Amino acid sequence: MIARLGDFQFPDSAARLYPHTPERPWVLEVGFGDGRFWPHFAATFPEAPNYLGVELSGVSLLKAHRRLRDAGLENAALTKLPADVLIREVIPHAGLDLIVVNFPDPWPKAGHTDHRLLRAPFFRLAASRLKPGGMILLTTDHDEYFEFACEQARASGVMQVEITDPPAAALETKYALKWRDLGLGAHHARFIPTAHAPVPHGQTAPYPEEPTAVPHAVLTLPDTFSPQTFEKRTERNPGSRNAEEGGAWTVVLLDLYAGLRRDGWVVLAHVVEGELTQEVLIGITAREDGTHLVRLAKFGGPIITTGVKAAVGVVTRWLEGQGAVVKHHGY
Repeated sequence: MIARLGDFQFPDSAARLYPHTPERPWVLEVGFGDGRFWPHFAATFPEAPNYLGVELSGVSLLKAHRRLRDAGLENAALTKLPADVLIREVIPHAGLDLIVVNFPDPWPKAGHTDHRLLRAPFFRLAASRLKPGGMILLTTDHDEYFEFACEQARASGVMQVEITDPPAAALETKYALKWRDLGLGAHHARFIPTAHAPVPHGQTAPYPEEPTAVPHAVLTLPDTFSPQTFEKRTERNPGSRNAEEGGAWTVVLLDLYAGLRRDGWVVLAHVVEGELTQEVLIGITAREDGTHLVRLAKFGGPIITTGVKAAVGVVTRWLEGQGAVVKHHGY
């Protein structure tokens, strides 16, 4: 199977994601690349654990999906999402047995250490999502990042550090093979939680929508409407202490394209909400009664957040500025 963003609940459970194998351990791999690690590692278990992989590259997701499918690993789910967002919002407290991080981006330039994944806040978050007896496995070729990660784990106050040899499967990944061909080795550490204090999910956590409640609007376009009037547009909401009003978001309408299948257009929108960034498509589609439907497209499996719903509203308001008359909206 391959899970897409819209398939998740917030938080979710292994029992729902893997209904046929709910009793098996649950493993998360952060940055799975082209998917070489998991088929090798899964083969070391009597039964393949439930697997969740997270990656930022869509190309890597497709390659890994094919590799896991060809290996017959059906209880595996892949998604394109920032790792810290996935762990905080999707994984329940004490839900995971293992987190694997192979050859993470070391962000080696001066001043870029804040972009690194393995910092003290991440270790505290991960400790809350690991079961007692669970651990994080890190394999990297980068000397300085390895030392940095070990120091951050100790500084977190919730991790014991054990330096040991990497599992054989970690040495079959794309980067490991590259360094091996160059005659270079890799560092490996196990980070074992010493405490599992709960870290709460976000106050404006993404949430699933019913299929009938996808953000939308129905409107009538004026005869004078022209797509050539489109210009890049940005709207921001600074956030509110009122939970019902949602958190801060920024929506940028980047471009407008002619629709491929039906009369109408598609708007590409960039949505930023804290650490979560999504690019979504919003269709403007002609209907038989002469109106147009403005609706979030499911392409790419977007998480329907407050900001994504707002993006539909931004498109609708732009069309109103062109003379459209809104008959109904649901966002």
